[in-house]
Amino acid sequence: MLFEQIQQNKRKTVYVMIGFFALVLAIGAALGYLFMRNLISGVVVAAILAAVYMAMMIGNSTNVVMQMNHATEVHDASEYPDLWHIVEDMAMVAQVPIPRVFIVDDPSPNAFATGNDPQHAAVAVTTGIMARLNREELEGVIAHEVSHIRNYDIRLQTIALALSAVISMLVNIGSNMLWWGGGRSRDNDREEGASNIIGLVFSILLLILGPLAASIAQMALSRNREYLADASGVELTRNPQGLINALLKISDSEPMQAADPSSAALYISDPFKGLSRSGAHLFDSHPPIEERVAKLRAM
Repeated sequence: MLFEQIQQNKRKTVYVMIGFFALVLAIGAALGYLFMRNLISGVVVAAILAAVYMAMMIGNSTNVVMQMNHATEVHDASEYPDLWHIVEDMAMVAQVPIPRVFIVDDPSPNAFATGNDPQHAAVAVTTGIMARLNREELEGVIAHEVSHIRNYDIRLQTIALALSAVISMLVNIGSNMLWWGGGRSRDNDREEGASNIIGLVFSILLLILGPLAASIAQMALSRNREYLADASGVELTRNPQGLINALLKISDSEPMQAADPSSAALYISDPFKGLSRSGAHLFDSHPPIEERVAKLRAM
C-alpha cells in the first residue's frame, strides 16, 4: 500500500508538470498567433522566458524564502538539541545531506522545507510546533519535510512558481498589446475567413483563462506532493501514528502571523487556516487534513 501510493503520486506529478509546461507553450503560441502571425515564434519566446525564470529562481531560493518568513538559522545542537538531532537522524535515514535548520518565531505549529536540491536544502519549524509536539510527532513532521527534500519537491515548487510567473508575464504582454491595438488588423481577419476568427477567439480565451489554469495546476501539484511526502515520511519513520497525531494538532491551532502568503504552499499545513468551500478544492494549496489522516491510517 505504501509503495503503491508513492508511485501513484509520482505519476500524477509527471502529468501535472507536463500540463504546466504545455500551458506555458500554448499561451506563447497564442501570443505568436495574435501578434506575429507565427505560432512557433510565440512558443520559442515562451520557452526562453520559462528557462530564464527557472534558472533565476532555482539559483536563489533558500535565503529568500527564509527571509520572507522571518526565519532565524539554528547553527548548532546547543540551541535546539532535540530538533537538531531529529533532523540529523531523518536526513541519515533518507540518505540526503543534513539540511540547514531554521526557527520561525510564531506560536502556531507548522513547518516547511525549501532549497534548490538536497545539497542546498533547509527545513524550518515554528516555535509553536516545538512547544506543542512530542518527540514522536516532531519526528513525523521532520520526516515529512526531509521527504520533500529527497523527492525534489522543493525544486518542483520553485519551477511551478517560475512557470506561473512566466504565464502572468505573457498574459500581461498580450493584454497590453490588445488594449493598445497591437493585434492583427480587422481587414486581415476578414481576408483570412472564419477559421482565422476561430483562432483569434481561441487565443484570446487562452490569455484570459491561462492564469486560472496555472493556479489550478500549481495547487494540484502542491496537494499531490503533500500526499507523497506523507507516505515517504512514514517510509522513513515506520510510524504513521506520529505524523497522524502531529497533523491533528497542527490542524487544531490558530493561523500563523509570520508566514508569507507566497510561501504558503511550502508549509506542511495551510498556515492561514483558510476555510475550504464546497466545490472550491481546486484552489486549495493543501489536501484536507482528514483525507491525509485517512490515507495514513490505511497504511
